[in-house]
Formats: sequence, structure tokens, C-alpha cells
Amino acid sequence: MLSRPKPGESEVDLLRFQSQFLAAGAAPAVQLVKKGSRRAGDANLDQPTLEDHRDVVMLDSLPDLPPALVPAPHKRARPSPGRPLAEHEDPEERLNRNDQHITAVLTKIIERDTSSVAVNLPMPSGVAFPPVFHRSQGRQRKPATSGKKSIFAQEIAARRVSEARIPPVKEVVSSLDPPEGSVTCESLIPSKQDYQLPWGSHSFQGPHLVTGKGLRSQEAEQEAQTIHEENIARLQAMTPEEILQEQQRLLAQLDPSLVALLRSRSHTHEQTEEKATEEQRPEGPFAEVIGEEPIMPTSANESRQEDELGPGAPVPALPVAPQKEWLHMDTVELEKLHWTQDLPPLRRQQTQERMQARFSLQGELLAPDVDLPTHLGLHHHGEEAERAGYSLQELFHLTRSQVPQQRALALHVLAQVIGRAQAGEFGVRLVGSVLRLLLDAGFLFLLRFSLDDRVDGVIAAAVRALRALLVAPGDEELLDSTFSWYHGALVFPLMPSQEDKEDEDEDEEAPAEKAKRKSPEEGNRPPSDLARYDVIKGLLATNLLPRLRYVLEVTCPGPSVVLDIMAVLIRLARHSLESATRVLECPRLIETIVREFLPTSWSPVGEGPTPSLHKVPCAAAMKLLRVLASAGRNIAARLLSSFDLRSRLCRFVAEVPQEMALPSEEAETLNTEAFRLWAVAACYGQGGDLYRELYPVLLRALQALPKELSTHPCQPLPMQRIASLLTVLTQLTLAAGNNTPKASSDSAEASRSATPPLITWTQVSGLQPLIEPCLRQTLKLLPSPEMWNALGPVPTACLLFLDAYYRAWSQQPGLCPGDWLQDMERLSEELLLPLLSQPALGSLWDSLGRCSPLCNPQYCAPAPEALHSLVSLGCTGGCPLLNLTGSASPFPILTALLSLFNTLARIHKGLCSQLAAVLTAPGLQNYLLQCVAPMAAPHLTPFSAWALRHEYHLQYLAITLAQRAIGFQPMPAISAALHHGMALALLSRLLPGSEHLAHELLLSCAFRLEFLPERASGGPEAADFSDQLSIGSGRDSGCGRGALLAQACQDLPSIRSCYLTHCSLAQASLLASQALYRGELQRVPALLLPLPKEPLLPTDWPFLPLIHLYHRASDTLSDIPPADTLGTAMRALQWVLVLESWRPQALWAVPPAARLARLMCVFLVDSELFRETPIQRLVAALLARLCQPEVLPNLNLDCPLPGLASFPDLYANFLEHFEAVSFGDHLFGALVLLPLQRRFSVTLRLALFGEHVGALRALGLPLTQLPVSLECYTGPPEDNLALLQLYFRVLVTSALRPCWCPVLYAVAVAHVNNFIFSQDPKSSDEVKAARRSMLQKTWLLADEGLRQHLLHYKLPNSTLPEGFELYPQLPPLRQQYLQRLTSGMPQNGISET
Repeated sequence: MLSRPKPGESEVDLLRFQSQFLAAGAAPAVQLVKKGSRRAGDANLDQPTLEDHRDVVMLDSLPDLPPALVPAPHKRARPSPGRPLAEHEDPEERLNRNDQHITAVLTKIIERDTSSVAVNLPMPSGVAFPPVFHRSQGRQRKPATSGKKSIFAQEIAARRVSEARIPPVKEVVSSLDPPEGSVTCESLIPSKQDYQLPWGSHSFQGPHLVTGKGLRSQEAEQEAQTIHEENIARLQAMTPEEILQEQQRLLAQLDPSLVALLRSRSHTHEQTEEKATEEQRPEGPFAEVIGEEPIMPTSANESRQEDELGPGAPVPALPVAPQKEWLHMDTVELEKLHWTQDLPPLRRQQTQERMQARFSLQGELLAPDVDLPTHLGLHHHGEEAERAGYSLQELFHLTRSQVPQQRALALHVLAQVIGRAQAGEFGVRLVGSVLRLLLDAGFLFLLRFSLDDRVDGVIAAAVRALRALLVAPGDEELLDSTFSWYHGALVFPLMPSQEDKEDEDEDEEAPAEKAKRKSPEEGNRPPSDLARYDVIKGLLATNLLPRLRYVLEVTCPGPSVVLDIMAVLIRLARHSLESATRVLECPRLIETIVREFLPTSWSPVGEGPTPSLHKVPCAAAMKLLRVLASAGRNIAARLLSSFDLRSRLCRFVAEVPQEMALPSEEAETLNTEAFRLWAVAACYGQGGDLYRELYPVLLRALQALPKELSTHPCQPLPMQRIASLLTVLTQLTLAAGNNTPKASSDSAEASRSATPPLITWTQVSGLQPLIEPCLRQTLKLLPSPEMWNALGPVPTACLLFLDAYYRAWSQQPGLCPGDWLQDMERLSEELLLPLLSQPALGSLWDSLGRCSPLCNPQYCAPAPEALHSLVSLGCTGGCPLLNLTGSASPFPILTALLSLFNTLARIHKGLCSQLAAVLTAPGLQNYLLQCVAPMAAPHLTPFSAWALRHEYHLQYLAITLAQRAIGFQPMPAISAALHHGMALALLSRLLPGSEHLAHELLLSCAFRLEFLPERASGGPEAADFSDQLSIGSGRDSGCGRGALLAQACQDLPSIRSCYLTHCSLAQASLLASQALYRGELQRVPALLLPLPKEPLLPTDWPFLPLIHLYHRASDTLSDIPPADTLGTAMRALQWVLVLESWRPQALWAVPPAARLARLMCVFLVDSELFRETPIQRLVAALLARLCQPEVLPNLNLDCPLPGLASFPDLYANFLEHFEAVSFGDHLFGALVLLPLQRRFSVTLRLALFGEHVGALRALGLPLTQLPVSLECYTGPPEDNLALLQLYFRVLVTSALRPCWCPVLYAVAVAHVNNFIFSQDPKSSDEVKAARRSMLQKTWLLADEGLRQHLLHYKLPNSTLPEGFELYPQLPPLRQQYLQRLTSGMPQNGISET
């Protein structure tokens, strides 16, 4: 290998290296080429490359030219495949044929004549050096506009101009000649009006561009005129279309700079003519028309007209003329001064095309045609300068400005836009979602970057925009106002539940990326990937919490920023337990909030704006701690123990709001949030020691309640504070009742339950005499709607306290039961029973249907800006007055009233019949009827899940009260059936978190014999009579549907046990739900409910035991005892038969096709189950219900079925099982035949006649036992040629015989007969040939019986042995058709081989 030259080596050494290299014969690293001329262009590509005298060294790894900084030229068009270029064709001839006018110019070149050009000699000067040039002298002259020149060069150029006495530079520039060799053209563009032709706008008196300059004086004018005449003659010989086509071709071929030069020459010439015309005209008004491009239809093109003008176009007028004394204005750059001109006029767009949305500085969407003054600051943008407002793209660009005020302004406007979008102000005026567009554009991370800004104003704007994005308007107000409802402190997490669905939609991703994205460890996923499915997780992954802590602790922002940060932290805490834990564990975050915004001592703060919230109590900080405590009992315990919250709770609870030295509204809210935080801690059995310390304060507050409630009108904040106080006392009373812990199998649970309570019953027993008068006082306002609505949740909180009080009192072992029973009777006689007779309470029951979100799904419609990745409770239109969350909603007070009635009826059995009178209210009866009526399953949104949970509480309490009362006195049959139907419907609607309610319904109401009044009122007999009328058979009454229903009623305990086993819920979730609803505070894990992805039980829960049996049978490793299988299948079929007969509305949500699929699962469990007599009778009865005339039309096997991937696959498995184990079972065969009806998919019939022909021999179901009419199989005629050929094949091969399968034999004969005698002229040739061949083969059949059936078939008739009627003689038309096709063929020939 040759070494490289080293420093110090001489030229001799280099020559030696060269000789060694040449001797070695190695390949050179560079190649020597002769580069052709670059001026040849694309026109001479076919010619050989011209040699140059310069040697160009080209490296293999580097291009020979630097990269182009301008757009690449258009690609050369390749010859089309249809017109290849002839290799023998001369390129010169092709050039002459296509570009004749160009070749004429190229072949006739006249040299420039310089004989008459004057030579100017320099002027002699008397001084040795030129005089000194002063800058002031230069301002008096107009310098040249081409390039940058020094002052000295400008002075020399000006002197030469003056000496030569030539016109000014501007005129010289405007009258420059085109370059030599340029193409001449008289009119490159048409006139701006309607694309007029040249002779419509020019007189052609002389050439405009060709002047003959450079030729001899005697030849110049003549040559220019000759060229002009040739151009005119050529233009006159062309049609207007050819002129326009040639013009477009020239513009595409010529250099754009040359086109611009020619246009400028045309404009200059027109200006000169117009100026001369103006001098000859008399003075007066006139319209000045400037030649320009044709007017485009859109305003975007109109706004760019001035930019497309050539360099010789007239200078647009500026609002301020540049003065010669101004610095740096010696060269006027017009393109940089366009912004100083007046805006173009606003064009009224008449089309319906979509336009870019523009917003004002307040976030308002501006109409496209709105004309606003420019002093509003809405026109500082480049695109669509005449339109006011800023687009989202321009606001994004402004957020990256170097000016802090512009960044803050852009973030402020974006926050306003988001707030208005979430409020639904834009509606249908915008296409798509603003929030989705912003998030897809990276707005989330733009806000995160802005939080890292050094300018406080930008940080404040970013925090405000972050709050607008995360916190939906009204969410926190809604949750706060319902905190004192029945289990109102329990909320669902605000986190997405559609991740799996979105993952399925993205099939383009690689499997490795999907596995990475679905991995449980989300710490390795980038924030952008997390934010795609969950905005909160994506934000937390960007270290948002430490930055917010830094802003609060170090920068000490203003009050608005502090409140915005608190709102953001509250939203993060409501997301999930994981997010709440991360907020709690963020270093120094909670310490900073408690120290700075919850001090125990502060300087007095008066009404009005507060300069700073630091070292001042803040209600939002207390609310943040309350939301964190709601996420879990461990978080609540850490807050109480690690951050000294006990002393702060004592501080803010002990002092009345009027004495807190804070603004009145802030003091009320702070006191309310302190009570709520205490109530949340009390829900876990914590904070009981504070009760002993604050007992005098609580008594003083309770004593002041009557006075506050008598103040009219009642203010919302004091009412919320009173309700929160009552909620605290309710939870403390429940804690006092849990002094007898129950045994638990878990040692941890047992040790926790064995902890002695911090509150005893004697400490809370004196609260009831203070709260009951408040309830009496509030109930007096019930007839006055306005005053009643102003009370808010106070009456509800009073009723819930009495409920907890009597529940805890009855659990005290050392007290006399007669005391609380006597007190309950007193309360019922004095307060509750008189309340039931009030008309005002009846109006509340009547308004249930109008306020129900279940009966009015429009109340739960998702917000217009709802996103799966950012969950909120917002709903369209806010909360109307008559809504579940409205001020006039009857749900909170009636739910609390039913809860109290249930507690009293459970403890005092003698009050059941009296309190059950509330169930007879007409409003409640009508409401239950609406809920039981068939309706679509409610769509689960975050708001609908929250609202439906509160509505289900009322329904459950009403059903439970009916269940308690029905055991003491009989209930009317209609009411019993109504409550039973409501219980069955509620079972399929309950959401996660209500596992205890579902378990109680299964345990008591659903399978209780008293709720089936049909058993004692002739229901079984009526079922038998109905079957006899519909079927007309005289089957034995001992095995009829009535006997099956009677036996099912006797087996209800076994049926209940079966469903409790197969509908069992998750044990951990059930225990947590039981602890919440039973008031076992020591076992409550959290007030954050599970994520509501779907209801607890499916809509087809009555078929769950059958589905479980099918799944267990599919598992080859399982070994199920036959007795267990038989008992489970029989109990499930009995219950389904009861529902089909007496509660059909309970199965309305299950399509008939899904019910048929569940019945087929019974036969697929094993090979012996379907042979059992009870199973045979139950399945036959259920099949008869499915085949009723009113049900059969709804049987649709072609639509997707819930819980079933594909019905054809199930049917194929069913056929295989039938062929293997049926042994001709008629019931099994009836289920096989039912999907073969003509209106169902042909795939099912092809599966039988194509793949399972052997099953035809076992389908021996008689025609008289067919559950549906034979016409359902024979009509309309079959049109599938493949199936018809299969029909014909099984008939002629004797695979289908009437003695083996009479039903399908009749069906096959009917369809083959209709096919061979059909004469549809629209049939294809293939169908006609198949029809002719099939008829001829039928004529040649050796089987006379089959031949007679195929040719003489008339109509289906199931009463005949064959299943159809025959023609005694063929009709004339058929006879003629048969003779025409079979003429010359022998009859009774050989059969088909």
C-alpha cells in the first residue's frame, strides 16, 4: 500500500510516488472526465457532450455540483408507450416540425452594429483628486437600485449620468432592452377582463418589445416591422383556442425570469401610452386600470396579486412617502413596506367552501365576512391580511416569539379558545374538535415548555391555559354540590377507559411497537405516547409536579396563578389512585401547600382583590387535600399524621366564618372544605379524636342551625356548609355504631377491625334532638318550591343523619331495644307518615320521570369537545332546573327518604306496612313503568355513569322496601310484577362499585316467590292454554309448559343458588362495596370507585350458567361431574323459561338469535346432556317460544350477536356435533333445521349440503313436528346456483330421501322444480345452461318417483306425506317448454353417472 506524502518531502519525492503508483496499476481514487457546457440545457441532450479545455476532478462519493438551493426544475416528459421515438428520425427534423418559430430565430442571427455607437471620453479636470463628497449631497440624488454600492461609486455613477445627459436611472431601468437572443412575443398574457384576445386590447400599430436597437440605422426599423408583421399574420391565422394553448406552452417552456422581464416591458409600454393619452385629455374624473393577472375566485389569490406583479409594475402608493432625510431610506424596498399599505378590501365569499377559523383576543370565533377596525389589533398576520383575527397556527407561531408579551398573549388567547370550545359556544360552526386539533398539534407539550419560561407573565398564561385544558367548566361545582347526597362522596376516577379500543384501530403499527405500548410498565414509554391515550399520564411523565411546586415555592405567583395551580392539582388527583399518590409523594409539594396556603395564623384580609395568597388560608388548598384523601385510606392517614392536619382542621372548624379575618365567601368555602375533609377521614374511621376536642364547637354550630335556616332567602354557601357539617356528624355516628367488629377470615382485616373505636355511642346519642328539629323546619318549606330549592342538600343531609343514627342505635348491644323501637314509632307518627300525605311530596314523585337520565338520554349526551384521552363530566347545555343535578331535582331528597324508610323497616318490622305506602305513589309507579319498558342500553359516558349511579340508588331502595313489605302483607299482583321487573332490569344495569347491590338483588328480590304472582293466579294453566291455541296439538298436560313453570317455581331456591354461583362477582370488589353500603368504616379501602367500563352483569345474564358450561366443556382438561352439569343446565333453562313466559321485558335486550345460540350451547356441552328428559322438555318449550309468529320475524342470524364471534362457525360446529352424536334426535334436528330457512344466509345451507351431507340421513324430523311453517323454507325460490346444483346432486344420488329427511326433501324438490321451469330472460348464460342441463338430466332419470316429483311439483303442503302437492298433468306452458328442450331424447334413459 502506497504511503501518503509527508511534510518536508520535495517535488522529486512526489514524482517518485507517481511513478510507483503508475507502475503498480492500482485504480485511482478519482476519475478524470470532460464536463460538457452547462448552457446547452435540455434541448441538446441528444447531442454528444461538448469537450472543455478544463480538467474537472470528480470524487466518487461527492457530487460534481453543489446542492441546489432553488426548487428543482420540472422533470422531462418521457415518451408515452403508445408513441415511441423512432431511432432513425433526425432530431433536427423533429425540432423543425415542432418548434418552427424558434428555429427561425436561431438560424437567422443578425450581428449587432456598433459602428454608430458614441464613445464618451472622460472629462478633463483641473484638480488632482476629485472633490470631497458629503453625505448630504448624496441624499439629493436618487441612487441606483441595482446592488449595494459604496458612496464613492454612487458619486461617480451620478457624475457620469449628468455628463452624458441621459434620463434618470429609474427611466433607464424601465426601458432596458431584452437580452440578445430572447424570444419575441407581442402579448404573453391576455387582458384581465374575460381573457380577451390580443386584437381586443391592442391596435398592433408597432412592435412593443422589438425595437431594432443594435442594428444599422437603415435596417433597424425595417427589420423590427418585418418581425412585427410576421407575428400579426401568425396570430390572425390561429384560432383563439390555439392562441391560448400556445401561450400556456410558452409560459411553461420559458424561464420565469424572462417572462417577468417581458411582462414588465409590456406594463412600461402601456404606462407610456396612458401618460401620453392623459396629456391630451381634458382634466376630469377617470378610472385608472392597471394591467394585472386575471382575478382569481378566492380571496387568498387576490391578496397575492401585488406580489406577482413584475418588477416594472407601477409602485403602489404608500401611506407615508419616504423622505430623503430619513436614515437608511435611500433605497426603498417595496416588498418590505407592504405592511404599511392599507388592507385590501374584504371580499364577501359567496361559496360554501371551508375557510380557516380565526379568533379574537377574547377567544371568540369571528365570522369570515366580519369587518372590524384595525385598531383592535386583529390584523397583524400575513395570510388573509384583510380578515380579522388569528388562526390557531398563527397563535402557535406566536407562542415561540422572542417577545415575552407576545408569548403570554398567544397563550391567553388559546386558553380563551379552549374555554369557549368546552362550553360549546362554537357548536357546528367549526368542523372537527378544537381540543383534538390542539392536542394532535402538540399543544400539551407547548404548555409544558412554556411553564419552564423565565418570565412570570408567560408562566401565568401557561398555567391558565393548562387549567382551561384539563379542568372542564362545572365539574368541580357539580361534585361539590352533591357531596352530601346518599354516598355522594364516592366518585368514579376521571381516567380514560377506551385504550383497548383505540389500540385495535391501529393495525398499521408493528407488533413490537404494540407490545411495547401495551406493556404494563409505562415508565419506559415516552410522554407523547402516553398523552396520546391519557393526557394526565403524559403530563405527569414530563415532571410537571416538581415544576408546579417550584412555581408555588420560589416564584410566589399571584392569586390567580395559585388558584389555577390548585385546580390543576385537584384534576390530577381525581384521575386515579396512582396520580393522587404521585401528587402526595412529590417532594415538598404538599409541605409547601400546607405551609404557605393553610397557615394557622395570618394577617387579616379584607374584602376585594388580594395581592398575594401566600401565608393566607386558601379553600382550594383544603379541597386539594380532601380530594387526595378520597383516593384511599392510606393517603388520608398519611395526610393526618405527617402534615399536622389535625391542628389545622381544629383551627378552621372551631372558628365561625364571620370571625376568620378573611373575605366572607372565602371563609365560608374554607370552613365547608374543612368539614368535608373531616367527613372523608371519618369515612375511613379516622379523625374521631377531633370530635372530642371540637364537641362544644359542634354543639354551638348545631344550636345556631335553626336561626340560619330561618333566614330567607338562603344563600348557597351557608347551605353547603350546613350540609357538610351534617355529613361529618353522619359519618361519626356510623363510626360510633361500629363498636362490635365482625369476624373476618383475613388476619389483617381482623386486626384492623379489632381496633377500639375513637367514638362511643354515648358521645353521639345527643345529636338527634338537635338535628330532628332542623329537619322539621326544612320540611315546612316543601310546599314553597323557591324556598325549598334554596335549601340545597340540607334536608337530604338531615334524613341521612337520622338513617345513620337509628342504624347505629340498633347495633348497640347493651341498650334496650324498646327504646329505639319506641322512638322510631314516634318519628313515624309525628313526621314521616304525615309527610307521605302531603301533595308537595307527590309532585316530587311525579317529577322523577322528567329528571331521570335513564328515561331522558339526552341529558347525558357527551360534550362537543369530549375526548377519550381527557375525561370530564361536562354535558351539553349545562344542568337544567329539572335534571338529576338541577336545583329542583327530586332524586337526592327521595333517595334519602327511601334509605331512612328501609332502615326503619329493617329494624322495626311493624312499620313495614305503614312505610310501604310510599310505594303506591302514582308518580313512583309511572317512573318504574318507564324504567322497565324496553329501551336501549344507556350509553356509558363519564357523566352518565355518575348520574345513573345515583338514579340506581333510588331504584334499589324502592325495590328493597317492596321486598321487606311483601313478606308481611300481600302486594297487588301488578305492583309485585312491576317491582320484580325493575329488579331484573336493574341487575343488568348496575355499574362497578355497586357489587353489594347486585348481590343483594340476586339473594333476595330476583328469585323471591312472592314477586311471581302468576304462580298463584293461574299462570301455568294459562301458559298451557296459550300453547294449545297457538300450536293446536293435544300433547299431555303433564309435560306442557304450565307444568314446567310450576316446577320451576318450586325449584326457585335451587335456581337462586345456581345463579349466585355463576353470577358471582370479584370477591375484593364485593367486600369493598359491602363495607361502603353497610357502614363498616374500618373496612372501607377508598372513596374512589372502580373504573366504569361496562355494567357488572351482561344483558344476557340469565344465560350465564349455560355459557359457563359450554366454555368448561370446550376445555379438554376439565372434568365436570354429570350431575353438576345436568343440574346447572336444568336450573338455567327453568329460569329462562320463567322469564320468557312471565317477564319477557327482562330478555328484550337479548336478540332472539342470541337466545337460539345459547340453546345450541346446551347440545354442545357433551353427548348425553340433551338426551335427558327434563332438558328435552325445557328446550322444546323454549324453542316453541322462539318460533312464535310474533317472535320469528325478529330472528335475524345475519347480524352480529353479542358474545358470539360468528354464527356460521357456531353452526358448523353444531352440524359436526349433530352428525357425530345425535342418532336422529328430533329436537336436535329441529335446531339444525331452524337456521336453514330461506331468508337466512346461504352459507348455512351450503355448510349442510356441501360439507355435512351425511347429516341428512339423521334429520328424520317429521313434517308435523316442524316448529315453523314449511313455506319459510320453500319461498322465495332459491337463486344460488351452487346450492341448486347441490340440491340436485343429493336428490339424484339418493343421499336425500323422503324417508330419511322429509323436510329437506320437500325443500330440495321445490327449489329444483322452480329452477328448471323458470324462464327468466335476464338470467346469465351460465344459469341458462345449468337450467337446461338439469332439466334434461331430470327427463332422463331412471327413478320414476323422483322424476315425477321434480317435474310435477306444485305447492308445499305439510299435511301430505310427501310435504307437497303434485300436478296431475303439467300445465301447457311447462309441457311445451319441456318438449322443446327434450325433443329427440329418450324418456326414462340412464341416470346420471
